[in-house]
Amino acid sequence: MMSKKLSIFIVLLCLISINLVSNAQFDGVIVTITQNVNIRVAPDENAERLGTVRAGTTMKLDGRVESGTWVRGITQNGTVGWIVSGPTGLSLSQIIGLPIISPDAPFTLSPPEGGAAPASSSASAAPVVNTAPVRGFSYGGHIAGFDESAMNWMQYSGMTWVKKQWRYVDGQNPADAQGWIDAAHAYGFRILIGVVGLNKYDLNNPGYFDRYASFVAGLAALGADAIEVWNEPNIDHEWPEFQIDPARYTELLRVSYTAIKNANPNTLVISAAPAPTGAESAFPGRVMNDDNFLRGMAAAGAANYMDCIGAHYNEGILPPTATSGDPRGNSGYYTRYLPSMINVYYNAFRGRRQICFTELGYLSPEGLGPLSPNFAWAENVTVAQQAAWVDGAVSYAARSGRVRLVIIWNINFTNYGADPMAGYALIRPDGSCPACDALAR
Repeated sequence: MMSKKLSIFIVLLCLISINLVSNAQFDGVIVTITQNVNIRVAPDENAERLGTVRAGTTMKLDGRVESGTWVRGITQNGTVGWIVSGPTGLSLSQIIGLPIISPDAPFTLSPPEGGAAPASSSASAAPVVNTAPVRGFSYGGHIAGFDESAMNWMQYSGMTWVKKQWRYVDGQNPADAQGWIDAAHAYGFRILIGVVGLNKYDLNNPGYFDRYASFVAGLAALGADAIEVWNEPNIDHEWPEFQIDPARYTELLRVSYTAIKNANPNTLVISAAPAPTGAESAFPGRVMNDDNFLRGMAAAGAANYMDCIGAHYNEGILPPTATSGDPRGNSGYYTRYLPSMINVYYNAFRGRRQICFTELGYLSPEGLGPLSPNFAWAENVTVAQQAAWVDGAVSYAARSGRVRLVIIWNINFTNYGADPMAGYALIRPDGSCPACDALAR
């Protein structure tokens, strides 16, 4: 009679043989990449970077690390390397179904066929914009202009969106913005255009809502990937004083949403991000607290006329996971902390819509000089902290499941005065971009 130990050994040997045969016969899994991702020589964020695999293109995968956080594959131009598994679009069960391989295992699969060239390691490679409907989480940056350095830094850091803000003049032709749309797409980015009136009092002109809606619909027809309908309508800087009204803003949103979707159903419609504020009682008629404004929008049915809830977060002086400890007055107020901002905005619409941060940034005066008094609260924030917090905020937002898009405020603005935009800029005065390095890892 065969011994028990010998029987177990034979069973294990058979299982190992079956696994080897299965791996030997594995033909790979073809995936479509959902967002720009760095491809590296090894499954490690510090490993040498081979290039960028762009959103909307294909890879053929042959295996994964044991944890499933990294997968190995080949691009259409024959580059073999490792990427993090999230942008593959695979479910957890699909990732687990890939064979576990060692980093030095030979690669035997051929490149996938068809599609656009996915790997780019030089500025000369032709970028490819993803024109499919917007799905999943993605991030990008608000730019001052389409300069080559900014575009290269953004591509390197994995961004897939640019944002520009348009100051609309009543009756303007949407074709005036064609250059922005074409430039963004030429560099391989989707574009979000925030459209706000140059003169807030034009909102009272007869027929203005319809003319504004016609303009944003024209942008959608020209290929704008997302449109933010107005900006900060809860403060008198952008909306006439003593007329601030979430129901009236929702009517502008309704008319605009209908026109945009008729022109281009794939264009993402984002409601105007309110200014984060608690100053309503100090400035009655001129300011409405953003949480009150959101509740008013929800009561007016705004969730029916948007794809995403616009939000701004730009007053942080703590890591993005912090929920307490802000040293400023009223330290428990929700706008001080990214997690509480996300919760308040998401819950205002009872989870019916995700959030799109159309501005999210951290201010650092390092290398620029003292801040103006209104922004002195950020005087001790370093560039290293800015880099770590921007990277952490993007990661936190992606993991939350409540955020669809993050637009970082900002990439390359240079003005530094009463409004210290250059202090928010990721590209610093010396041309470096520590936050881009952090995001690329």
